[in-house]
This record gives sequence, structure tokens and C-alpha cells, in this order.
Amino acid sequence: MVEREVKLLFPTAESAREAVLATGALAAHPRRLQDDSLYDTADEVLRKKGHVVRIRTERWSDGTTTTALTVKGPVQPGQMKVREEHETRVEKADALTHAFDVLGLRPWFRYQKYREEFSAPGVVIAIDDTPVGTYVELEGDEDSIHVVTSALGRSPADFIVDSYYGLFMKRRDEFGLTGPYMLFSASAKAPADKAE
Repeated sequence: MVEREVKLLFPTAESAREAVLATGALAAHPRRLQDDSLYDTADEVLRKKGHVVRIRTERWSDGTTTTALTVKGPVQPGQMKVREEHETRVEKADALTHAFDVLGLRPWFRYQKYREEFSAPGVVIAIDDTPVGTYVELEGDEDSIHVVTSALGRSPADFIVDSYYGLFMKRRDEFGLTGPYMLFSASAKAPADKAE
């Protein structure tokens, strides 16, 4: 499967939600915490080839937890981020992390975000509330991404194709973050914990 996506920066999750709903998009998945870990070998062979191996744990408001394994190929040059992507649900996350350990794969970056998803023709719209700002991520076919971008009052000049690692490295000082990972402060009340 080919993934095509862009991000758009918004001042807050509330303003992003208001803009997304104004496009006529429909709610698809409720807001939940996504805790992602990127894996590689000690010699960074995957990163050097432009590949991503990710384990994503989602913590839903009803108390359930789900895990998915995603493997992505190198980003193809262009206005949007386009790359091959394969994803599957994982029944036993502990078994997967043990297998990774045996294979010599270790987490090199961890990041968190609160994600809420909406759907529109040809595109999935995600509002990602992260420790380095709020982003609306559009994933789908090229024409639909352009249509929704315009409906959000934005243009291709606003497209962000950086990964969350790239955004973390660029914006961490601005948000007063220390340490190697993009995580919410354990002592602060997380934005998704309040009813909306």
C-alpha cells in the first residue's frame, strides 16, 4: 500500500477540530493516546535506507489498548510525503518486542500524541495534539488532499512533510522539551483527559 500524506499546523486542537468539522468531515475514531516507538539496529541500517519500523500502542478512553506494527519504505520525492506502508494489528505486544530484541532491533525514538480522526471523501483527517504543537494530518489520494486543504483555508504552501522526529528536533527548544523523546510530561494533565 502507498501512503500519501501532509501535515498542516494549527494553533490548538480546538481550532483544528472546528476547522475540520466546518469542511463537513465526519467523526471516525475518538481521541486517544498514541505511544509510538521507532526501531532500528545498533548500526542504524534501517534509517540509512530510509525505512521505518514502528510499534504503535493506542490507549482508548474505554480502557482498552491496541497495538500495531508498521513498516514504511523510503520517502519518494515530491510535494507530499509518499512512501510504501504495510501495517498489521498485533495480538501480543510483549511477544513482538521480545522478537525485536532477539533480532537486535532497539527503540531509537519514542513519541506521543493524542489523535482524533475524521473522514471525508478520499481522505482520512487526523488531529494530532503533540508536545510540539497541533497538526492536522491528511492522508489519502492527492486530489482529495488538495480539496480538504483548500476547505481548511490552507494551500500547498502550508504542507509540512516532516516526520514527528523531524518536527521534534526543530521545535523541542521552543516548547522547553528536554531528553531524547517527544513525550507528554507525566506530571501534567494530558489534553485528552478532559471531556470534549
